[in-house]
Amino acid sequence: MNKTQSLLSVIFVLLLASLLPVSSPAYAQMAEPDGSEPYSGKPLCMPGAYLEDPQDCLPFGPSQFLTELARQGISYPPRPLPAANPDPALNEVPINFAKINAEVSEPMAVYASVQDASAGANPIRFIPPGMLRFVSYTNRLDIDGKHFVQLRSGEWMRASPASISVFQGLQFKSNPQTSFGWIVEATRPRSGPGYQFAETDRVLNREQVVQIYQVQKVEQTDWYMIGLNEWVERRYIRQVKVNTTPPEGVENNRWIEINLYEQTLMVYENDQLLFATLIASGVEPYYTQPGLFQIYLKKPTETMTGAFEADKSDFYYLEDVPWTMYFDKARALHGAYWRTMFGYPQSHGCVNLSIGDSRWLYDWAKEGDWVYVWDPSGKTPTDPALYTEGGA
Repeated sequence: MNKTQSLLSVIFVLLLASLLPVSSPAYAQMAEPDGSEPYSGKPLCMPGAYLEDPQDCLPFGPSQFLTELARQGISYPPRPLPAANPDPALNEVPINFAKINAEVSEPMAVYASVQDASAGANPIRFIPPGMLRFVSYTNRLDIDGKHFVQLRSGEWMRASPASISVFQGLQFKSNPQTSFGWIVEATRPRSGPGYQFAETDRVLNREQVVQIYQVQKVEQTDWYMIGLNEWVERRYIRQVKVNTTPPEGVENNRWIEINLYEQTLMVYENDQLLFATLIASGVEPYYTQPGLFQIYLKKPTETMTGAFEADKSDFYYLEDVPWTMYFDKARALHGAYWRTMFGYPQSHGCVNLSIGDSRWLYDWAKEGDWVYVWDPSGKTPTDPALYTEGGA
């Protein structure tokens, strides 16, 4: 027998020995418990959320962590909202808008020709002074670095093309399982509900959509949990709480809800949230009146002008306001091409939306549809005697 054969024989013997039962006292003591501590426990549950006792496993470790998240409404991985932005084409409107650049206290001259407008000679009429003045135009010329626009009437005047917001809300295919909202001012979440907690590294940008899992009041301030160890103070966020129960008086399970405190608008039909977005409602003292109303007139465009102060310092002149839906005297839902910061009260009583959002709403709404306006904070006056006709 050579050396190789001898080595193979030794290996074979060792392998055979490893397969034979071991009869040593120590091994027998390990293999056969004496019965003093019999095994009767359950295995750990597989990772997952167990909101009820699983009975056949122990919900500890990873499953315990996931269950605690689930009790806060947080799924892992996070479940996205059943929503998307509407068609971007809704932002398009076949009208050009321009802002009058004159000082608030100055009337704005209108001329018969661009030559007169550029020379500042022979004005044929004036648009009164005011804080908010916009016109629509069909043609534009830049002369010596100055913008001149031609009105639909054929007249010319100084005005600068307007920068229009393309913000759009969310269109839903089913009811979301959590509250949600929009960031209205850039911020960083904190690791807990309060300013004593450190900021995280994550940056939240304006108009960013977040889900809201909890709300806690700390020192009279609401804090919103938007993720694991992520909290945002109320001033930075506007919340939508889904409520598919029709307001009292709504007869057809089809209504628009306007939340003045949150500056949000929701559209419901047949127990489902269809649409939600940010708005700009009436600023003090030109509040949007709380109550239940009905859309009584729809107009694709409307020129709005007026003033409420005795000295007319709040005069506004707005041509071709798109997608207008009147619901309370002169108060209307409409597109506001002059707004860029939705989420804050700003109007003379109307409910301002982006052009895209107002088009979506205009296409959905019918004359006679219900509009429910309320303020859960209770800060908006409800006495009808305090309200004038209202306006843009």
